[in-house]
Amino acid sequence: MPSNKLEPRKKIQYRIRKRIKGTSERPRLSIFRSLSNVYAQLIDDINGKTLLSVSSISKDVKGGLGKSSKSDKSKLVGKKIAEKALENNIKKVVFDRSGYLYHGRVKAIADAAREAGLEF
Repeated sequence: MPSNKLEPRKKIQYRIRKRIKGTSERPRLSIFRSLSNVYAQLIDDINGKTLLSVSSISKDVKGGLGKSSKSDKSKLVGKKIAEKALENNIKKVVFDRSGYLYHGRVKAIADAAREAGLEF
């Protein structure tokens, strides 16, 4: 039994990160979800830089939310990250689910980003 609740997710996260790397042409779309908010970043692993980020607490996202569910927040974050990426001429990304299961809020971000024009 793991002594810490985060240990299993961290092991999965390291296993995923061994296989995927973000470049400036095809950055890594990394997801983090807390209990009430969700965060998405485009990361260039070669240069060690975050190219852009969006979260459910950023000003441009929070204004369009009102009182909505966590999944609705995630959809809006996915849409905004895709819009910002396309403005910066980024069309293809590598999706990093950060050890979370691919359902719920993580899937909502991915589906919204795909619908808005990102390819992965």
